[in-house]
Amino acid sequence: MKTPHRIVIAEDHRILREGLRSLLSSNPAFEIVGEAENGREAVRCVEELKPSLILMDLSMPKMDGLDAIEEIKNKCPDTKVLVLTVHKAEEYVYASLKAGADGYLLKDATRAELMLAVENVLGNKPYISPGISGKLVATYLEGRGPLESDSSLGLLTPRERQVLKLIGEGHRNKEIADYLCISPKTVEKHRANLMKKLDLHSAVALMAFAMEKGLTTR
Repeated sequence: MKTPHRIVIAEDHRILREGLRSLLSSNPAFEIVGEAENGREAVRCVEELKPSLILMDLSMPKMDGLDAIEEIKNKCPDTKVLVLTVHKAEEYVYASLKAGADGYLLKDATRAELMLAVENVLGNKPYISPGISGKLVATYLEGRGPLESDSSLGLLTPRERQVLKLIGEGHRNKEIADYLCISPKTVEKHRANLMKKLDLHSAVALMAFAMEKGLTTR
């Protein structure tokens, strides 16, 4: 009998993790070997378990999916990453693929589409939800590309995006500094840079922006 593909599920909502586990476990070709409820746990699971594939949400606490994808691909390049998200905006698709994702699937997908996406990605075939791929083709035919995206998120460095996410989750400077292993002064500098780049002028505005862009689930 063929050895089943080892899969990790990274999703911060327990009921969704349980549903995904049930769906995927119904196929004898797949074995769920681990679960993670935030990006940091996802990276650790992949390092420890060396799965064939990780199913990755984008909006998770502490470390978001985009940062986790990049770190996973740097540390375990052989692990395939299939994004499973509610985000339909092109900026998220481009950012995910740039970070190293092998596929992009929307959470309103059917069971059959989920299975198809997992099988394609494991078979070294990129997969993007049909509803999104049609938009991407239209964008390309119009002569626009990912570099022309007007997303303000594209102005931020990976570290600034991390800080913005933690601000959006309501963490204070000292908490952010402790989590990222940097000084409170450095956090304050990142906060000032964020306000300047995004043309925002208060912590509340930064929090609202982070929530609007889906960087936090709060």
